[in-house]
Amino acid sequence: MPLPLPARLPARLTVSLWDFSWYVRTGPGEPFEDLDRAFAEAADRGYNTIRICAMPFLLFGSGLDTTHLRLGPLGGGQGRRVRWYDVRAETVIDGRAHLLALFGAVRRHDFHVILSSWEYQQSPAFAGDRRWFDALMAVEPERRPEALADALADLIDFLAAHDGLDDRIAFTELHNEVQAGRLTDGLAGDPVLGLRPRLERGLARFRARRPDHPVTVNYAAVPVGAMRGVPRDIDVAVFHPYVHGVLDEMIDTFALRDPTRPFPRERAARELLLPSAPALEEWTPPERDAWRAEATIVSRREMYLHEWCDPAKWDAWLYDRHAGHRIAMEQRLVTWIDAAADLAAELGVPLLFGEGWFGYTPLHGTFEEGPVGAALCRRAIEESVRVGALGAVVCSNAAPHHPMWADVDLQRECNAVLRG
Repeated sequence: MPLPLPARLPARLTVSLWDFSWYVRTGPGEPFEDLDRAFAEAADRGYNTIRICAMPFLLFGSGLDTTHLRLGPLGGGQGRRVRWYDVRAETVIDGRAHLLALFGAVRRHDFHVILSSWEYQQSPAFAGDRRWFDALMAVEPERRPEALADALADLIDFLAAHDGLDDRIAFTELHNEVQAGRLTDGLAGDPVLGLRPRLERGLARFRARRPDHPVTVNYAAVPVGAMRGVPRDIDVAVFHPYVHGVLDEMIDTFALRDPTRPFPRERAARELLLPSAPALEEWTPPERDAWRAEATIVSRREMYLHEWCDPAKWDAWLYDRHAGHRIAMEQRLVTWIDAAADLAAELGVPLLFGEGWFGYTPLHGTFEEGPVGAALCRRAIEESVRVGALGAVVCSNAAPHHPMWADVDLQRECNAVLRG
């Protein structure tokens, strides 16, 4: 039987995606320099929950000393215009102390936390050296979910020992987007189907350690062709319905995620890039930072295009082609939400959308908060309410480290609808 969520939780979770940014962006002028201010601003926008990478493996599984954890930019001036990667300054924090500071602020502001990890996707790319990444990769792929389960259980034990701060956890995810990262190493075929045994062992391990805390895994998109691969012993169904549509056309046109095809440099220069953009092959990090490309799942081409595009050209490219995708995007959104709700109903568990709704865009692109993207956010929230979802994001970009944070009205509106 699924473990019920804590009775203290609100009826609906209005979620802001703080991911790993809450610890990599703590320097002067950064969005998480002052945690109390960040929570006050979130509450003003109607949020009651944050979803985070709690760096569990680093803090409780790597064996590394994290009392002077050095974090910072990618190196060589790279990532300044790339969403999630625009870290401005190097900082040094005590990892466990910072975790306690976050949960202290969570309690002061009456928030709740969805506990997760991005460590097998990109968190270590911001570290001062590669030891965190190497420790993760040293774990055999077959037992990575179990290693995460142990680290998360240790983390919860740690919070419980410090004034019972684990009471702020809504539920725990073994990892973010399990089929889109290095948890799939060594698998052949559909990663959703192939991952199920590994994930089931990880879930069982967590339950053996912390049977009092709900646990789950989450998926990028909604894998409608492989829902049988989702473990049946989850306590919450969590999906990330990025509908893409016209963004898929851009990704395909410029071969952003297909290194077997040539990158169309001339077309990119003509339609998307700034005149000052270097050639792709010339855009390389300093040798000492080259390992960071291994530590993130974002492709080199995609990061390059985000870094060197003219945001106005990028947005115009999407707007020019959106009409041909609009109906299919809306249909995908509704179909995926219905499919996710149906699985949650079958399993008798709550449903939550932890990310969404359009896709990964450059830092200064405004498609998602513009009229088309905002309408998609509103529609997604309405559909989430229709199917009785426990919670959802306004969109992934509605967080302190994104420009969309300034769109206070849209966030208040969507969160009010979600709360009913």
